[in-house]
Amino acid sequence: MSSPRPQAPTEARPAALRLGNFVLPNRVFAAPMAGVTDLPWRQMARKLGTGHCVSEMVASKRELWDTLKTSRRRDHTGEPGPVTAQLVGVDPADMADAARANVEGGAQIIDINMGCPAKKVCSRWAGSALMQDETQALRIVEAVVQAMQPLGVPVTLKMRTGWCATERNAPRIAHAAQDAGVAMVVVHGRTRDQGYGGCAEYDTIAAIKQALRIPVVANGDIDSAAKARAVMLATGADAVMIGRAALGRPWLLGRIAQALESGVEPAPPSMQQQGAWLLEHLDAHHLFHGDAGAKTARKHVGWAVADLPGAAAFRAGFNILTEPQAQRDAVTAYFDMLSSARSPDHLPLAA
Repeated sequence: MSSPRPQAPTEARPAALRLGNFVLPNRVFAAPMAGVTDLPWRQMARKLGTGHCVSEMVASKRELWDTLKTSRRRDHTGEPGPVTAQLVGVDPADMADAARANVEGGAQIIDINMGCPAKKVCSRWAGSALMQDETQALRIVEAVVQAMQPLGVPVTLKMRTGWCATERNAPRIAHAAQDAGVAMVVVHGRTRDQGYGGCAEYDTIAAIKQALRIPVVANGDIDSAAKARAVMLATGADAVMIGRAALGRPWLLGRIAQALESGVEPAPPSMQQQGAWLLEHLDAHHLFHGDAGAKTARKHVGWAVADLPGAAAFRAGFNILTEPQAQRDAVTAYFDMLSSARSPDHLPLAA
């Protein structure tokens, strides 16, 4: 986080951030993560103080809209606004069509995915693969913006710094996207080739912020209020977006936002509070995912307990449970044990 130094104001910025006609309550956002940030997760994160959430990526091809996976990703029932749907695709007309359909389904902001590094996405020239074809990338941006302008719907763009270390072309794409009418840009400080390896770099984000008038959001390796402050200072970014650090901890983002606003680090939540939040999330997850919920809940619970005493033994037992009530009972017993500071030798499911 060295040069270039951003021309950022030294005074404290207001907590809220304007995006189109919306005012986001704070500057700590949840990154869209496929298979993670589903509707129950986003509802929980927003309840616990996250300033902005983006849906899992939604396929733009019409023939996929009615599949179980895509229909769930397009479900925004009960989601606090503004509701943001992220779209992934390679065809400008498909992307514009999908944007209109998602707005009809409740989305209030459309986000374009130009950052996913997954092979199955990039092999179709979607996600971060689009950064290799700036002309096509801009066609998509223009098509989506033109489709949304009559509806008054802001369009945002999430991207990487570039395809590889020798071609960090995010500044060019970001500037062109701003000129096309994009309302906000989010930049993950890695190239597509890096995947999630190595360390994020922030100089490219600083250069983008210097060049743009619209809000710029920094993403990558932000896991604490101290890191968020450092990244915002180094880049001049208007906000930060947090992904992997929030796995199993949808409460983390709200606490970082609180620390940024007050200057005081809040105490970590107690074991009792973490257990209560996890049970609430678990109930919502089971309800939303139906018969598949017991299986898909395992990863969320695994992330939530990963750093807690006796986690390995607990997960081994939890991951063979197939009934929602049994999972709920196991989580309750585990956190009751942690709250009472009993020995990990008495962990539920350890036998």
